[in-house]
Amino acid sequence: MTSGVLTQASEPESPAVAPVRVVSDIVRRRLAPPPRGGLNFWLVAALITGIGLLVRMVNLAHPKEVIFDEVYYANEAQDLLQHGVEWNPEDNTPQYVVHPPLGKWMIGVGEQLFGYNSFGWRISAVTVGAISILLIIIAAYRLFRSPILAGTAGLLMSLDGMHFVLSRVALLDIFLMFWIVVAFFFLVLDREQRRARLLRLLEDGFDPEKPGARVKLGFRWYRLLCAVSLGLACGVKWSGIYYVLIFAVAMVLFDMSARRTAGFKHWVAEGIWSDGAGWFLATIAIAAFVYVNCWWGWFLSDHGYFRHWYAETNGLPHDRLIDPLVNLWHYHVEAYNFHTTLITKHQYQSWPWQWLLLGRPVAFYWDQAGPCGAASCASEILLLGTPLLWWSFLPALVALGWLAIARRDGRAWLIMAGALTGILPWFNEMPEHRTMFYFYCLPAEPFLVLAVVYVLGAIIGPPRRLNPASDHRMIGSIIAGAYVLLVAACFAYFYPIYAGMDISYTEWFSRMWLGSRWV
Repeated sequence: MTSGVLTQASEPESPAVAPVRVVSDIVRRRLAPPPRGGLNFWLVAALITGIGLLVRMVNLAHPKEVIFDEVYYANEAQDLLQHGVEWNPEDNTPQYVVHPPLGKWMIGVGEQLFGYNSFGWRISAVTVGAISILLIIIAAYRLFRSPILAGTAGLLMSLDGMHFVLSRVALLDIFLMFWIVVAFFFLVLDREQRRARLLRLLEDGFDPEKPGARVKLGFRWYRLLCAVSLGLACGVKWSGIYYVLIFAVAMVLFDMSARRTAGFKHWVAEGIWSDGAGWFLATIAIAAFVYVNCWWGWFLSDHGYFRHWYAETNGLPHDRLIDPLVNLWHYHVEAYNFHTTLITKHQYQSWPWQWLLLGRPVAFYWDQAGPCGAASCASEILLLGTPLLWWSFLPALVALGWLAIARRDGRAWLIMAGALTGILPWFNEMPEHRTMFYFYCLPAEPFLVLAVVYVLGAIIGPPRRLNPASDHRMIGSIIAGAYVLLVAACFAYFYPIYAGMDISYTEWFSRMWLGSRWV
């Protein structure tokens, strides 16, 4: 019997009655799901999500013209609606592009509903940005079991300048982040569901120490939905593949951890071979299948770029049965070669080590002609994370790493993995001098926020019921509350250059805290 895991009840009064196994409070607390969010939780979640949506909707159509890479994606979304593939209107031929189509299809939904205008090509970004805030609130509640920490996570995302700006422009990165957040949401629900089902088995008398003991916990629907969401993330941008791998590994580790908590003697082998290894491979296969199906417009079109490459190259009259997949593979080889050789200099390019330091934000829009009541005016949309929030990410990651080791907390490791997966792979591109931009790290932002919230939870301390005589929680709550208020004030201060408001040149320059690095 492993210590502190399962205990025997008192000896039965009659030899005919089997001994009843009692689940220890420690095991019950570790495996039991959090209580369902009550009315107050859902009101807070709705309020924070509504605030995030409202501030993103204000003056969404400004500027009226395309800004930055909207010149590509807003137009390509319209092409997909009209032709099923990207199109060159100049010579009426298919256009060669290097990103998968799903993000552009999602932009196209807004254009289909509201027309080909600045509101139409941006409304989808606003929608998924607001939904991502709600999903992070729910996922944070399931992880931290605290409505306050969950609301804090949603509020910090709502008040992040990077998330705000990319929720208001027709670029692909917000859709990539959205599907990764959806996958994370289902991953958290899967972890919770499996642990709860395992707890029920223990309560029903299942003995994990019995030789050859096996558990049947039912089909893993949340895990399936997680894999589907990861495939959709890859259907927006290829960098979603990093999360396919890291989440597939997390699934195996979750299975091992749950069995270890339950008292399985061979919890490593059980976690790997009972569920983990099969779902690791299944997750990759499902994500790949979903990704290929994101190209449905290209498959159904006779005019997609490289659509008939093999037949045309080999002088065949028509495609063979397998040729569409061969042609798509060739398309991907060419696109990969483009990405890996892209070293064209850009004034707003930056390196991964600069991202958390806000070393080089991206100016999406600039105009000096607006009426501001001053001799010289400025109107800018600057892709810049809220400085006080982003400059707290590095110390939060250090603290998170220390807490993950000290507490042996799988939740902390999961958050750490999600944050680093959005940044570390890009360091591999630095030796090749590949052109990269700050917004490439947007998928890491929700996990960086969760890292801050995890550390704030540690500062606040455990609930009073666990330590009623301590004043630590009050002091920690004051520190956490002051931090959130400072982030909110910082976001409000930088809001004019997030939303492209007309302000005086002096007011604009006062917000360039790092001087020429931000100009």
